[in-house]
Amino acid sequence: MANTEQIYVTQPLLPPLEEFLPYLEKIWDNKWLTNGGPFHQQLERELAIHLGVEHLSLFANGTLALVTALQALRITGEVITTPYSFVATAHSLLWNGIKPVFVDVTPGGFNLDPAQVEAAITPQTTAILPVHVYGHPCNVDALQKIADTYGLKVLYDAAHAFGVHYQGKSLLRHGDLSVLSFHATKVFNTFEGGAIVCPDEKTKKRIDDLKNFGFADEVTVTAPGINAKMNEVQAAFGLLQLRHVGNALERRREIDGLYRHLLKDVPGIFLPMAPDDTVWNHAYFPILVKPEYGLSRDALNDALRKNGIFARRYFYPLISEFPMYRGLPTAARSRLPVAWQASQEVLCLPIYPALTDEHVQRIALLIREPGA
Repeated sequence: MANTEQIYVTQPLLPPLEEFLPYLEKIWDNKWLTNGGPFHQQLERELAIHLGVEHLSLFANGTLALVTALQALRITGEVITTPYSFVATAHSLLWNGIKPVFVDVTPGGFNLDPAQVEAAITPQTTAILPVHVYGHPCNVDALQKIADTYGLKVLYDAAHAFGVHYQGKSLLRHGDLSVLSFHATKVFNTFEGGAIVCPDEKTKKRIDDLKNFGFADEVTVTAPGINAKMNEVQAAFGLLQLRHVGNALERRREIDGLYRHLLKDVPGIFLPMAPDDTVWNHAYFPILVKPEYGLSRDALNDALRKNGIFARRYFYPLISEFPMYRGLPTAARSRLPVAWQASQEVLCLPIYPALTDEHVQRIALLIREPGA
């Protein structure tokens, strides 16, 4: 009899409920629900220490953090970015009246190709918005060199990069700002949530003002800010999450290793890895389904679903193929062949701390023998 248990691509990390209750009791006692309460302040401090960064500003979600980061850097005109990401990356540009300029990703990888970035620069270019896709570090040195040469800002969408270290330091230290997501599907979550990693106290103050309607003090508004503050319930949950995230990351590493062992010799199944010198968070487990496999990516996805395994074609389609972007000159598929090919082959398999070895073995067997 077929196994009818359904397994989804991700499942949120939820520590024991009884451990959360004392935090809620404190919120009920002090009746401070938002506007930079004690849990909010504590989480900013503890996250900065945990992540190895100097300053960090919490947000209600990662998209608002992206929108605000662009405001904080005073970005205008054109911004070079990737078509191979979640739509929030490009949407944040549109919300700021900025024109996205899409360029291709590196051959054999998923991140922005520095050579393509440099070739796309025009007098209207003001910044580069790369994404550390799946937590794999971008070529940060090459991108920074380009930015320095042409006087551009670099804002990293680091939604996937919680806890990632590259070349011995936090990946979040690169660029002018880095933006994190703490959405329920992420390695570290606060239900919804996000943060901007800041290089100095002055920048953090501007960001803190912008996320609170632009208020500099009780009676002074200095910018057209937005309401993007993280509330106390989210912040309290984040503090609890920090107590468990180390074990969660270790379990993800184990699952990643088991997948690689079980799938290493399957013809046509390519298993991407993070670059060397990376302490990776194993946020996702993408595979690329090549023609040698015998089934298309979509056919394999359908076969898995028929057996209760809900993987995800992440990222498909490209951002550049959605209606609000496909009219842009840089959105043409012919200009983005590497990203387009990846979008046709990628399939992210389930990975989350509660996934058992038996689940992984079941998924791997279905990939090895899709007709079984």
